[in-house]
Amino acid sequence: MFSKKTTEQIKFETRPSNLGAKSFYNNPKYRAWIYQSFLFIFLIGFFYSIISNTLDNMSAQGIKSGFSFLNTSAGFDVLMSLLPFQTTDSYLKVFTIGILNTILVSIIGIIFSTLLGFIFGIAYFSRNYLIKKIAIIYVEIFRNIPVILQVIFWYTVFNALPIARESLNLGDTIFLNVTGLYLPMLVGESGSGFVYTAIAVAIVSIFLVRRWATKRQEKTGEQFPILWISLGLLFGLPLLVLLVSGVPFHFDYPALKGFNFRGGITVIPELISLAIALSIYTGAFIAEAVRAGIQSVPSGQTEAARSLGLKESKIMSLIVVPQSMRVITPMLNSEYQSLVKNTTIATAIGYPELFTVFAGSVLNQVGQAVEIMFMTLVIYFCINMTISFVMNRFNKRSELTTR
Repeated sequence: MFSKKTTEQIKFETRPSNLGAKSFYNNPKYRAWIYQSFLFIFLIGFFYSIISNTLDNMSAQGIKSGFSFLNTSAGFDVLMSLLPFQTTDSYLKVFTIGILNTILVSIIGIIFSTLLGFIFGIAYFSRNYLIKKIAIIYVEIFRNIPVILQVIFWYTVFNALPIARESLNLGDTIFLNVTGLYLPMLVGESGSGFVYTAIAVAIVSIFLVRRWATKRQEKTGEQFPILWISLGLLFGLPLLVLLVSGVPFHFDYPALKGFNFRGGITVIPELISLAIALSIYTGAFIAEAVRAGIQSVPSGQTEAARSLGLKESKIMSLIVVPQSMRVITPMLNSEYQSLVKNTTIATAIGYPELFTVFAGSVLNQVGQAVEIMFMTLVIYFCINMTISFVMNRFNKRSELTTR
């Protein structure tokens, strides 16, 4: 009644059908590319239509468009510039100066806010009652006051300083008054390039030593005095080259000439006020991130370390903080990007960062809002994407790895 099937017939009937997999559209990989291509074409058409309609409307209303204005003379001075600048220079140079000033205050703010954040974040776990309460008070006060009010407060404090002739001074070399902070400037002479080269070599050497010490500790468990070796390389090697080359440097000291100081390095109060406010404000949020990261480490880790007789400082630096970085780093990324965006409040005190001098002064003179705002948005986007890229790379190094 039932026919017997051969082995070949059974294999043929049970063989999975791959006709659908061979179809171009049914392949998930190709289908994803198709959808993404359609989306890409749609976005190009969408933005092209918006830009085209905007340009047509501007042309109909007699509004200029294009980027030719960048080559026009600015006709105004900039309060602070890291590049030589004259009023006859172009708007493009003003744009460049604004970018550099934004990057400068961002780097200063990131460095000092990170230091404050880690100091007060770790101080929260101190067994000393006073230190712990100071950390709590710092966080609760400064993170709950709008940053623009803090900027204006510190700027008001600087405006209360004495005039140039009555400056506060330290050893007749450093002066502080209502117009800013004046510091001696180190000026290089013939042969100073060897010292700068030695500094670069020392930094590269520190990086290589740290990598070697990390791999050595992973293999053997033995620690290497990285801190002292790094300090020795960073200061010892340049100092040795400095002495051998005959100290090819001299100081340019600020001196009172007329109504103000000339020479040396001048740090305007707008930069100091903005840097202090951003550092303190962002540092309070970083302190909370550090606290959360440390609390994420299981208590058994610290208990095991104490049972081995490790000091509290070693427990924090070798066990707790490295493990907590996988929680802290994503929040650091967000805080650093917020700090960069908060630099735009500098317009309240007149610090010449990108938004103030380009989207403010240049826009008022030229009136080409679309081009100017587009260029400003692109720069802030690029700065924050750079921070995100660096922090994501660091986050991958600090995250847990599983087998």
